Amino acid sequence: MAPLIDNPIRRLFYPPRKIVAELGAQAGMRALEVGPGHGTYSLAVARRLGETGKLVAVDIQPEIIERLKRRLEREGVKNVEARTADVNNLPFPDRAFDLVYLMMVLGEIPDHLGALREFKRVLKPDGRLAVQEWLPDPDYHPAATLVKWGAEAGLELKTKRGGFFNYTLLFAPGGG
Repeated sequence: MAPLIDNPIRRLFYPPRKIVAELGAQAGMRALEVGPGHGTYSLAVARRLGETGKLVAVDIQPEIIERLKRRLEREGVKNVEARTADVNNLPFPDRAFDLVYLMMVLGEIPDHLGALREFKRVLKPDGRLAVQEWLPDPDYHPAATLVKWGAEAGLELKTKRGGFFNYTLLFAPGGG
């Protein structure tokens, strides 16, 4: 997916700064990025979080994490921790993050419901889960499908931005 996310045409229509604003990232937050790819949005989010915030980027593929670490070092970004992790068994305590986000990743996770439950677990009670999908992704799912999965995982849809071809869903931990 990294080539799609890092595509210059995508960046033209969906610039990192705009996407970061849609995610709701704010200075001082603790955020978790699932599937950072080449780090295009990792860098933008890290800058938005500022010196008082922290981004943790996870991927199951060690080579993705190593490439991201090299990029972060080249760019001089200090507030990002990149590490391998299984999204169905995240190595973080409950309620550790203000924001969990993933872009064009959920369809690649075999146990999407387990992953959504795990994202809910690591979210603070007032935290947000942001899921962005873009139709050229071969693992694309319509927003209605993700809303259904979110509800099954105990997440409550708060906001939907975009349309059929590209959308961002913001969920909050629900009572379930």
